[in-house]
Amino acid sequence: MNLSIQSSRLIIRDFSKNEWEALHRLYMMPETVRYNPSGYPENESATRALVDEWSAQQEAAERGEYTAAIINKSDSNFVGVISLDLGEAKYRRGEVWYKLLPEWWGRGYATEAMKSMLAFGFGPLKLHRIECGCSIHNIGSYRVMEKVGMIREGIKRKVLPLEDGWHDAYVYGILASEFGGGVV
Repeated sequence: MNLSIQSSRLIIRDFSKNEWEALHRLYMMPETVRYNPSGYPENESATRALVDEWSAQQEAAERGEYTAAIINKSDSNFVGVISLDLGEAKYRRGEVWYKLLPEWWGRGYATEAMKSMLAFGFGPLKLHRIECGCSIHNIGSYRVMEKVGMIREGIKRKVLPLEDGWHDAYVYGILASEFGGGVV
């Protein structure tokens, strides 16, 4: 299944191989890597390989990941990345994660992208539950989760290996029956 979602300001779609440079720029910024346990990519080739892997997802016989580019509708600029990774089919569960370029922070784009991805997960994919998590210090990220209706369900202690040491992570979740919004 190909991924192509349109909201009022965004297009969320499968990655194309030529978007590795925009992703590399995103992944090389200290402010976007601060709470990312993956850290910086080793080099441009590593970012190209990642985008190749993500762009190949759409060709999988049974798709388990929907990693997508977030594109601004008005100017076709790359905003960031969002992914819905599916768990074992019988649990009908997914985990969403996202990362945006700092110039798009604070304008509601992450919230809009998250609502759109939740609608996709609970709609066409018929998921029962979607989860998300972040460092307890990543205030912007957990505020997005709360804005889209996710509930803070707990804390995982010292689970994120970040540059400045081990961080605790908030765990958020939302059930299909709790999700009230479609694509924005």
